[in-house]
Amino acid sequence: MRNTIENKTFDEERALYNLCDTDVKDCVFAGPADGESVLKEARNIGVEDCSFSLRYPLWHVKKFNMKDSTMDEKTRAAIWYATDGVIEDSNLHGIKAVRECSNIHISSCDICSPEFGWKCSGLSLKDTSIEAEYAFFDSSDVHLEDVRLHGKYSFQYVHGLTVSDCILDTKDAFWHSTNITVRDSVVKGEYLGWFSDGLTLINCKISGTQPLCYCKNLKLINCTMEDTDLSFEYSDVDADVVGSIMSVKNPRSGVIVCDGVGEIISEDPVMECSGKVVIREK
Repeated sequence: MRNTIENKTFDEERALYNLCDTDVKDCVFAGPADGESVLKEARNIGVEDCSFSLRYPLWHVKKFNMKDSTMDEKTRAAIWYATDGVIEDSNLHGIKAVRECSNIHISSCDICSPEFGWKCSGLSLKDTSIEAEYAFFDSSDVHLEDVRLHGKYSFQYVHGLTVSDCILDTKDAFWHSTNITVRDSVVKGEYLGWFSDGLTLINCKISGTQPLCYCKNLKLINCTMEDTDLSFEYSDVDADVVGSIMSVKNPRSGVIVCDGVGEIISEDPVMECSGKVVIREK
């Protein structure tokens, strides 16, 4: 039998600890007691139209659904070590909102959370906006669709990532990451993809200085590159670029096909560089 808790205010430590098979509706988690971990170790719960202003509310939770709810900036480290969760139409505005979680699906949310999504597996986001520094660090099996991301140092050490129909405005994205596919997206920011292995960009608009250096197994298919100087240094690359590239420097191996290049720089390599730039015949 499923229970309901409705129109209540909680501020005590572990107020609903180990809650099971219950829907929590129109509740407020805030108050002078300033208690932590209000729903810690909950199982099979629903959270709807609730507001949170306390630390660590959803730790070690299994099988949860949260919708139409708000976690404000005081809700630090809101969802850690959780599994099998769905978050819809909600605001996550506290630092370190999701960490070391598995099988979490987020849609139609607004996220403002430095260090969001660290060390997670099976994390998917759709129709969501994110403002975060160091988002998705060391996570695996991550999927983004129709996501707007603004930040720095995103997707570092990520393993297995798909991105589609997204706008990524972030410096130092995809560093040291493996098996990444980005399609039909805008990718803006300096030092894109350094030290990555298995990064594929399809139908993308790429902009920013010194992109795609020190890469292994790098592929670009039908992409454009704007304001991209000193591209591809020491990378193993197979690239089909529509339009011109500002400059290419010392590609380690492979072929870069484009409609034009402002400058090809071959100087002072620290390793053997045999990569070629081929200008497409008109």
